[in-house]
Amino acid sequence: MTEDPLERIEREERERKEKKGPRTVMTVLAIVAALLALVLGYLLYQRSGLVRQLEVEKADLAQQMVQLQSDFSALSSDYESINHQLDTSREQVAQLIEKLNKTQATNRAKIRQYEKELGTLRSIMKGYIVQIDSLNSLNKKLTADAAAARREAAESRRANEELTQQVESLSSQVNAGKVLKARAISLAAFYSNDKQGDRHNRVRYMVANLTLVENSLADHGPVRVYVRVKDPDGVLLMNNESTEFTVDGATMQATASREVDYEGQEVDLSIYINDTGEFIKGVYTLEVFTEKSLLGRAECMLR
Repeated sequence: MTEDPLERIEREERERKEKKGPRTVMTVLAIVAALLALVLGYLLYQRSGLVRQLEVEKADLAQQMVQLQSDFSALSSDYESINHQLDTSREQVAQLIEKLNKTQATNRAKIRQYEKELGTLRSIMKGYIVQIDSLNSLNKKLTADAAAARREAAESRRANEELTQQVESLSSQVNAGKVLKARAISLAAFYSNDKQGDRHNRVRYMVANLTLVENSLADHGPVRVYVRVKDPDGVLLMNNESTEFTVDGATMQATASREVDYEGQEVDLSIYINDTGEFIKGVYTLEVFTEKSLLGRAECMLR
């Protein structure tokens, strides 16, 4: 049986389409697979570059931490409270470095956290530097002020010492100027007829004569003058009127004494020494005192 030409054409067209369908699908799938491979390769490339970048950032952060650790180690202070704080901050930096070393570079949240902590520690260190510089400057100023104060105190002490010496010198001069002085001190022997003489067997009494000199600085008022007369053997002449007196803290015996009113002007006075027994041949010595000082000495020779 002969096939109709029209049917044959339709059959061949139908067979051609059935063969073409699977090839088209395979072609499309191949193209999609190739595109997916390209995208995956690109993504892997980008990820590899990002990881390298994160590793570089981690290494840079680690270097900054090590530098900060070195800076903290080099920082020192003379103040115990600051040194304690420095030790605490050094420990924090060491712990931060340890945590960074244990963290993957791809953990960006942790890396950013460590960056913030590093910034905080860096700010703290700057605060320490400012504080230490301020305290050092203050310490230098206080040291300089203390040195200046010591110099001023030393100068004041020297000035006070000099002033004290001047005052003492002036006081000594004034005190010396206030000392009562005497002149024309003499010791004379007299006979019973009140005639002056030097024959020992005829002498009945002696007279001490002196003049208190003018002195406006000396204390005015009553002044008692004491005389001590010793015979040639050094024995102090004594009688019923003999008395004791004190000069420079020492108590002494006086042969005789007399009180006069001294008003800064010259005063002539005589003090009688009698009723002391017989006089012997030789040199008699006279010492004249007030209760403040020795006024002078004199001698009288009997033959």
